[in-house]
Amino acid sequence: MRLLMSGIAAISALLIATGAQAQVKIGMIVSYSGQFADTGIQLDNGFKLYMKQKGDMVAGKKIEVIRKDNGGIAPDVAKRLAQELVVRDKVDIIGGFDLTPNALAVGDISAEAKKFMVVMNAATSIITTKSPYMTRTSVTTPMLNDALGRWVVKNGVKKVYTLVSDFGPGHDAVAAFKEGFTEGGGTIVGSALFPVANMDFGAFVQAAKDTNPDAIYIWTPGGTQPAAIGKALNERGVDTSKIKILGQDELTGVSALKSMGDLGIGIITAAIYDYNIQTPANAEFVKAFRAEYNREPDIFAIGGYDGAQLIYKVLEKTGGKADAESMIAAAKGLAWDSPRGPMRIDPETRDMIENVYIRRVEKVNGELRNVTIDTVPDQKDPVKEKMKKK
Repeated sequence: MRLLMSGIAAISALLIATGAQAQVKIGMIVSYSGQFADTGIQLDNGFKLYMKQKGDMVAGKKIEVIRKDNGGIAPDVAKRLAQELVVRDKVDIIGGFDLTPNALAVGDISAEAKKFMVVMNAATSIITTKSPYMTRTSVTTPMLNDALGRWVVKNGVKKVYTLVSDFGPGHDAVAAFKEGFTEGGGTIVGSALFPVANMDFGAFVQAAKDTNPDAIYIWTPGGTQPAAIGKALNERGVDTSKIKILGQDELTGVSALKSMGDLGIGIITAAIYDYNIQTPANAEFVKAFRAEYNREPDIFAIGGYDGAQLIYKVLEKTGGKADAESMIAAAKGLAWDSPRGPMRIDPETRDMIENVYIRRVEKVNGELRNVTIDTVPDQKDPVKEKMKKK
């Protein structure tokens, strides 16, 4: 009897071990609550849609997702959640990250615990330098804003006032915009930084208007601020037919345009994705996303969707191996077709190489839309490209 029980115990242990090996755990850390809840939810919506389309099995492994809410800009919370996911939940992969401070904080965990990490939105250039096991499926802020600065100066804008959120990504954004813009012959006539949680932009907008610029460049991390900025532009009498409003994609996101209304018409932004991109792959993605969530996909949704797609393709390439060394090696140079266009992981920086779309808000069939007016192809992070040349 004792031998029988011992045999059963051994078989049970083997089954448990085999089950563990046949599973890949992903810990998702995003903002499900707080000021940036819509950002985090949209990111996760994209991730969930890809999993629904492809199933929860890849390379013979069952995918389990454990979700954690960091509640907004909270690096200490994000780091604690990552530690719990690694130590208690035994995750193989850490993903999500809608906000830069949180991604930077968790980079140390990825490096120390040797966990493959996929940043699906946070866009400060230095993030991927924090861990050799980290990659990204969004964009870097300098990629967008360097491209925008170079494009606007070629298209008649000579004097710009900059108005930017006072934290890492905002600093990255304005530095890249200024460099691209001034190298092309443009002049910065004034600059200001506003607090991350600021909601009253009247004085900031007035100061910008008083310099009589050709354009006001505005950078915000999204959330509820774009609508407040639109309100301030209206209240301070900024004529957007005379003073162009420039910015990054979040400034005219789907929810932001709904809040701004016609105040948004004419705003020019740089983006890596828009649901109006006219390709069969995007039409299929938009149709599926609308059916699932009854809303339009945005830059956050596509970051999550491609985050899941990257993880699946990497696991296929490794044959199901989920150790960080195998996964990051498989990720380097990986290319695929996304609803946003052709995508590739730069093997040197582990950032994306992708298109940047220049868009203008227009009214189409009674609805406000970001209409693509130009495409800047195969963009790399200009910060890391400059470092490589030194």
